[in-house]
Amino acid sequence: MTDYVKVARRAELKPGTMKCVTLGRRRVLLVHAEDGIHAVDELCTHEDASLALGCIQGDRIKCPLHGSRFDLRTGEALDEPAEVPLAVHEVKLEGDDIFVRLGRTQ
Repeated sequence: MTDYVKVARRAELKPGTMKCVTLGRRRVLLVHAEDGIHAVDELCTHEDASLALGCIQGDRIKCPLHGSRFDLRTGEALDEPAEVPLAVHEVKLEGDDIFVRLGRTQ
């Protein structure tokens, strides 16, 4: 997928909340953090735990399994045991709609 795909409406993603969507075979997590809406792969790169069960901390998401945090803007793994970054996807807002374009797999 190289084009933007409509994945949600803004009303579905209040500040401080997350929503998991599927694009093709990819599970993508939409996160409405303090600095805006982000889209990242939904599984932690360390143990395949669902980040949708984690918590938002500013512009970061914390894995519920071992506590690794990831930067939502860059995907960078900030804490061990995770070392591999998350794939980050482009988000475009048009009116009340949220669109995502898949990025490359990390």
